[in-house]
Amino acid sequence: MNFAKLQATGNDFILIDASNLERNWEKLARSMCQRRFGVGGDGLILLLESRLANFRMRIFNSDGSEAEVCGNGLRCLARYVIDCGLAEADEELTVETNAGVKRIKPHSDGRFQVDMGPPMFRPEEIPIVAAVDIIPVVDYPVNAGGRELLLTFVSMGNPHGVCFVQDLADFPLSELGPIMQHHELFPQRLNFEIARVVSRSEIMARVWERGAGETLSCGSGACAVAVAAQLHGYVGSQVDVVLPGGRLNVMWDGEGEVYLSGTAELVFTGEWPDQHLLLEG
Repeated sequence: MNFAKLQATGNDFILIDASNLERNWEKLARSMCQRRFGVGGDGLILLLESRLANFRMRIFNSDGSEAEVCGNGLRCLARYVIDCGLAEADEELTVETNAGVKRIKPHSDGRFQVDMGPPMFRPEEIPIVAAVDIIPVVDYPVNAGGRELLLTFVSMGNPHGVCFVQDLADFPLSELGPIMQHHELFPQRLNFEIARVVSRSEIMARVWERGAGETLSCGSGACAVAVAAQLHGYVGSQVDVVLPGGRLNVMWDGEGEVYLSGTAELVFTGEWPDQHLLLEG
């Protein structure tokens, strides 16, 4: 089975053109995404046909769970279909995801701008299992590992909780990330971001991704951080979110769609001996 390896600001994915394939995708994602025994990746992207858009994308985290959407993954998919001649380099693409149809605009400098759709703030849209009567939910106290963290909740089609901190480098993300991900308040688990505001136009952030752990970058997480910062009045309508893997630009006018911009690169292609992973039954 042929695959491609791509990365977007260090968030790396294995992509398979799965239009005519049937596999146990959860098991395949766990196998291929292993860093030492597989190809290595934060997730597995499936490129599929769509009746609603130019393409359809399914994405599985490295633990085999399926995600609704992925901003960095969408840019990687766009990079792949353009490089393979499946789409024109100067035309807008539409991609069907489990969080709706997303639009991607390629730029001549190698960046891609993704229309991530409008953010959602209602507790049931995150979702949060808590009696909350304030929308948006800003600085909500959550106990984790003996610490009280103040979270601002944003759904970008997937659930995010953003915590603004002063010390980004020494924050125990590897300890508290798993606790937040599996906290009883979040029935669909949680993507957990910590962020430090540098200026009105720049934020530094780290992300614990649901199903993948700490990653070098997260596109939807960068969007959630930027939106949360606007809700607090920390930044303007356009901000750079600097993650360990690189810089992403996020634009939001405070009402409509969130636009995510960044690069994506094809790293290598290969073949996977997958005969032992055929769908059972």
